[in-house]
Amino acid sequence: MTSLSASLVRGAVTSPFKRAGRADAALPPGRLTRPAAPVAPGPLAAYARICGFAESGPLPVTYPHVLAFPLTMRLMTGRAFPLPVLGLVHTWIEITPHRTVSVDEALELTVYAGELTAHRRGTEVTMVTEARVAGELVWESRSGYLSRHRRPTGETPPPPPAPPAAEELPAVAEWRLPGDLGRRYGAVSGDRNPIHLHPLTARLFGFPRAIAHGMWTVARCLAEAGESAELRSVRADFKAPVLLPATVTYAADPAGNAFALRGTEGRVHLVGAVTRPGRDDTP
Repeated sequence: MTSLSASLVRGAVTSPFKRAGRADAALPPGRLTRPAAPVAPGPLAAYARICGFAESGPLPVTYPHVLAFPLTMRLMTGRAFPLPVLGLVHTWIEITPHRTVSVDEALELTVYAGELTAHRRGTEVTMVTEARVAGELVWESRSGYLSRHRRPTGETPPPPPAPPAAEELPAVAEWRLPGDLGRRYGAVSGDRNPIHLHPLTARLFGFPRAIAHGMWTVARCLAEAGESAELRSVRADFKAPVLLPATVTYAADPAGNAFALRGTEGRVHLVGAVTRPGRDDTP
């Protein structure tokens, strides 16, 4: 956790000197790797509890992302990374578990920056994470992080297509999220971005209150589905921030191929799609 704390301090220092949207911006070409190491049972149990996963069985499908987060932060707070890390918003994630991972397997983790693209609200970077066991690629993910800023006139990409009938998915469960959820999940995951911690720090980045972590919302949805170990792939798009405290509704289709998280006012916060071995891959 010491290296992660150092990255957070470095990010706070370097962010004011970085300007998103430069025409000549380039991503760092290197990769960061953590040598193979076993999963610590204490932090894993704390993560399982706050997300709703079972505290026994295979590694939760979202957990390698958490284990690799210190590497991600080190890369994104480095001098060569073009975007200011403070205020970055997680916009989507795609996870591909190539096989079930046991909690006693030693994971080697690698992180690198994939690409930099224009977004209608700023500039988005794609970060890639890979997990290996004895050289075998067992898990990988791609994540989008948005640096919000105004784009020059004529350079604004069109908005993404509307989520597929997210409002029509049947409700499955309702959750009341406390105001300190961001601080609690940040303590477990290491993601202490100020937008998640307190209303005062969130307001510095344009949010009226602290917002829930996107990775908590997708993990909680997958834990509720109870089949995270059987997934071939999962894609989640974070459509609107969950302002804390909040009451949200988890919704999913009966076949289990699509899910969503909605607010009490009907606003769609998250839209997800999954595929599983031996089933129709079309959500």
